[in-house]
Amino acid sequence: MRLIPRTMSTQHPDNAHLPEWVKDEVIEGDSEVLEAYYAFSNLGVHEVMWDAEGKDVDTHVVRKLFSSFSEYFKNNVLGEDLFLTYRVPNPKIEGAERKVFAETMESIPITFDVAEKFYGRKVVPVFEVILPFTTNAIDVISVAKYYEKAVAMEENIELYQGVYVKDLVGEIHPKRVEVIPLIEDKDSLLNTRSILEGYYDAMKPTYMRLFIARSDPAMNYGMLTAVLLAKLALSTAYKFSREKGIQIFPIIGVGSLPFRGHLSPENYQRVIEEYEGVYTYTVQSAFKYDYSEEQAKGAISHINKEEPREPKVLTDEEEKTIRDIADKYTSSYQPVIEGMADLINSIALYLPRRRARKLHISLFGYARSTGKVILPRAITFVGSLYSLGLPPEVIGVSVLSDLTEREWKVLEENYKFMKNDLQKASEFINIEAINSLVSHGFLSEDLSRRIDEDIKYLESLGIKVGPRSYESKKHALLSQLAILSLKEKRLAEVKQYLKEMAEIRRSVG
Repeated sequence: MRLIPRTMSTQHPDNAHLPEWVKDEVIEGDSEVLEAYYAFSNLGVHEVMWDAEGKDVDTHVVRKLFSSFSEYFKNNVLGEDLFLTYRVPNPKIEGAERKVFAETMESIPITFDVAEKFYGRKVVPVFEVILPFTTNAIDVISVAKYYEKAVAMEENIELYQGVYVKDLVGEIHPKRVEVIPLIEDKDSLLNTRSILEGYYDAMKPTYMRLFIARSDPAMNYGMLTAVLLAKLALSTAYKFSREKGIQIFPIIGVGSLPFRGHLSPENYQRVIEEYEGVYTYTVQSAFKYDYSEEQAKGAISHINKEEPREPKVLTDEEEKTIRDIADKYTSSYQPVIEGMADLINSIALYLPRRRARKLHISLFGYARSTGKVILPRAITFVGSLYSLGLPPEVIGVSVLSDLTEREWKVLEENYKFMKNDLQKASEFINIEAINSLVSHGFLSEDLSRRIDEDIKYLESLGIKVGPRSYESKKHALLSQLAILSLKEKRLAEVKQYLKEMAEIRRSVG
């Protein structure tokens, strides 16, 4: 059995601070190749996600790693000791990126040839790909079969009178790749078993990895719903694993702020306890660059050494209760977000950009929609609301007052650190800034009343609302200045204030 990584470095652009080795404001090109090496060698992660979704990707990354850092990779074999995993565009959803998908899949045999020459033996450096927006088994089966039939088997195409493709380009290896479904929406997370079962029946893998999203479900349905959906998916995967006798290694995509998973060098132990059943945790850019290298490296080392835990297996009754709670919370959360969409999109334009993403919103399938509106990507969504003094973690929580005693018990059992997450976020609530949004016409009286109910409910739970530390008080002041500057269209000032706030909370969003 291959080594399954416990930590996966990603290219999520949520870092407020830039690493010392970056020359510009944006990490791109060869800087991302250097970043991969840095994540392996300095931070100690076991896996790097190489992202071809929504950005230009260097398909020659393996060659560049070997040529630039040959001694390191001679001693740490890529594909055996360390792992590089491509995230490809979903060709069924991201129409303009279909040829990028094809190009990325076609590059996998090149990595094999490069590695074989480098190591002097057959080594497969890339053998898994992550498929975002997975909604059903056909999505992942199609990608696996595409590689098998359109890439690997093309070596058998006869070109002319007994001359085959392999006579020109050599044999193609590997013969197959494993596809990791990245499940991001509510219906698909509730349909996890069908996705796993369909792929298992069609491809007969020796093991499976499942990628559970945390950021997009939180943005679309609220933080509480996202946590509960993750717990449902983990329980489902574990049941399926035991039933079929196949090992499943779940991955969870967690960022530093509570809304996106709360995996930071200061909070990683709680996250491990919260998401029992997860095998691999994403180490995103804020984790790596908004804390000291010593802090990040120490936390990663602890995660790597921590023994994986079995998830809580949910009964049918518990599953139904969790779905009911999630539905109630989503119905409270979504109307507020829909009402604030224009404001969120307008402030998102001025947040720091840390990666060369192709698009912001609404084109080529990269828009994230909640109900009837279009929103920015999750990081800028979260950053926008924090910058306005209204952390998205708190939106909609007052609906919890309507839970039955049974529902509340199930919620507490399945979201252990809910109050801790809410407390962390609540320090960035800025009531004066929210009032300014109303007085300047950015926020309606109706939405303000809903938000006020949420804040009062938090206080009834014993959660202290508002800034307490020097840094959070400074964040509150900057938030009010940013709103005033936005009103007066002093946009350079807005941009500077947002950057300073991101640095204070150690994450763009």
